Amino acid sequence: MELAEFDYTLPAELIAQEPVADRAASRMLVLHRAAGRWEDRVFRDLPAYLGPGDCLVLNDSKVLPSRLYGRRRGVRSLPIGKRNPKRREYLSGKVEVLLLRPLSPDALTWEALVRPGRKMRTREVIEFSDSLSAEITGWGEYGVRTLRFHTEGDIYEALDRFGHVPLPPYIRRPDRPEDRERYQTVYAREPGSAAAPTAGLHFTPEVLEACRAAGAEIAYVTLHVGLGTFQPLHTEVVEQARLHAEFFRVSEENAARMLQARRLLAVGTTSVRVIETVARTGSLREASGETDLFIYPGFEFRATGALLTNFHLPRSSLLLLVCAFAGKELTLAAYAHAVRERYRFYSYGDCMLIL
Repeated sequence: MELAEFDYTLPAELIAQEPVADRAASRMLVLHRAAGRWEDRVFRDLPAYLGPGDCLVLNDSKVLPSRLYGRRRGVRSLPIGKRNPKRREYLSGKVEVLLLRPLSPDALTWEALVRPGRKMRTREVIEFSDSLSAEITGWGEYGVRTLRFHTEGDIYEALDRFGHVPLPPYIRRPDRPEDRERYQTVYAREPGSAAAPTAGLHFTPEVLEACRAAGAEIAYVTLHVGLGTFQPLHTEVVEQARLHAEFFRVSEENAARMLQARRLLAVGTTSVRVIETVARTGSLREASGETDLFIYPGFEFRATGALLTNFHLPRSSLLLLVCAFAGKELTLAAYAHAVRERYRFYSYGDCMLIL
């Protein structure tokens, strides 16, 4: 398959720059796969599509304030004397860092994206504040760098103090203090993501309670969102593409809830990838590790029965997953309808329920 088959046209003004005031007031396009039809609803209607035997599967990963802004630390020689010139440190060009995942037990070594990456060499130091700096210790593919942090205290406390909410680049504004709450699900509890599992952003405690009242169980999985979720595909041939591995975990208790369910409704593509990764071991069970599972049309779903998801970028691995679940023609036709009806797209946008 060619990646160009999964393209569509989206007017820029439909890319949501702000969240709606009320999380549950987002619009929801309900797609009925068997009937090949859709209907326009609002997210607050979700419990009407649930009943006994259903299990919502939520990704409880928490977004870290993982974007850092700093400056390159350099050294220049001052011509005080020809034999013993004085060397003085100085700060030069601006550097932007997006932390992806920790690589060491002390959480001081991280995999990260660095901009401008090509100019930054191994052993260069980036200074973020008087008490926080990092040295580039390694290079990887697709702009990935390894950083070793130097800080006076706990690295997570430093990130909370100096880090910024990692809003995606299509949100063309700086992050604001309120994004720390809105670019986070209400049930987030496991820190580790570099982007939000956005399908969950629509939930409120009241909607979750209404889902339980309708008879649905709720299970939690963890997948820390990183390059495997949001990195563009680097080949025009779908079957040749590979995803970056991301950490996941399923507890024994939550695996048991999923195993007992009649239908699993995955909230977000990240939940789907966890469910289907574990299902490929033979049964839904306690598990943890890394997954690079790439789902595209032709994939055989073994456990996912329904999917709640936001609208995704053209030619992305996320759109391919949705097309695998609902069918390419039906998915792209539903996307065309969403564009005509002025749905809001991407992270702070509206959602689609696929039954």
